[in-house]
Amino acid sequence: MSKSGNEKRSRSAAALRSVPEGSQPERLVHCLESLGDATRLRLLHLLETQELGVVEICEVLQLPQSTVSRHIKHLVERGWLLRRGEGTANIYSMDREHADPTATKFWRLSREQLEHWPAVEQDRFRLAALLRHRRRGARSFFADKAEAWDRLRNEIYGTDFEISACSALLPSDWVVADLGCGTGRLAEELAPQIKQVIAVDHSESMLAQARRRLAEHENVDLRCGEMEALPVADHAVDAALMVLSLSYVEAPRAALAEMRRILRPGGRGVVVDLTRHDREDIRRVMGQQGWGFSADEMKEHFEQAGLGTPHCRILPPDPHAKGPALMLATAETMVSSRERSARE
Repeated sequence: MSKSGNEKRSRSAAALRSVPEGSQPERLVHCLESLGDATRLRLLHLLETQELGVVEICEVLQLPQSTVSRHIKHLVERGWLLRRGEGTANIYSMDREHADPTATKFWRLSREQLEHWPAVEQDRFRLAALLRHRRRGARSFFADKAEAWDRLRNEIYGTDFEISACSALLPSDWVVADLGCGTGRLAEELAPQIKQVIAVDHSESMLAQARRRLAEHENVDLRCGEMEALPVADHAVDAALMVLSLSYVEAPRAALAEMRRILRPGGRGVVVDLTRHDREDIRRVMGQQGWGFSADEMKEHFEQAGLGTPHCRILPPDPHAKGPALMLATAETMVSSRERSARE
């Protein structure tokens, strides 16, 4: 049986800490050994801000998989990188949270010297191209699926999750953002019950379906935009919903930070998405970026985005749904003492 993602993280994060506390020379040698190779420096620079799989890393660095795998193994064993499983693949990123202080100091110094390396500059270009290709793939997927989207979503997930999401909101004077609105199904449910719905999606094909569906609802404002750069003003909404949309985002924390930005003080953020699973068939059919979220991962994403610690619960599975279980996560933004006084 394979180790869980948390066990893998704990093992890799503990690698440098396994050196005795008093063995500063050994720590220094380990750091210098890791940073004394151009390929490992490029790897760390690449994975400091972006999670990638081995195949993607090979594409960006333009190196054979055997070479990349050898250096990744070294960096994982020395505590530089985190490894987590997604389906049958491993995804890697720099472990900044548990990094050894000595390693952190040397990495900062090394990173400053990398900024003008031609190889690193080319890595940036290829990474940008890779991410653009990911986004084009997602748009193409939704363009192909728009007509059959509701049937497909019902078959995989059922219908009860939308009612659960709505029950977390619904004061009649609220303005609510439906982020990743798809064909407008949830916006259609919300519109008769609240003041206004601002519905955002990056797919023009999905929005075309939504416009037809929502033509009679004058209080629905449909907008085209990315989850990581929402076309919504700061503090413009009382609540924001991401229902089965976070799994399509390359950077979940960036999307949640945008949710936090558009929420008014005391506003509520609601996410409904897949629990962590290993269903490659579902991921492929639904065109998603990842394999869902554990409760701990969701809480970490919320907290890092400034939304605070969410309340997470697993939704009762729809008896007809064929897909993984779904999680509901909700959190309210903090209200400062000045804002509280102004309200009173």
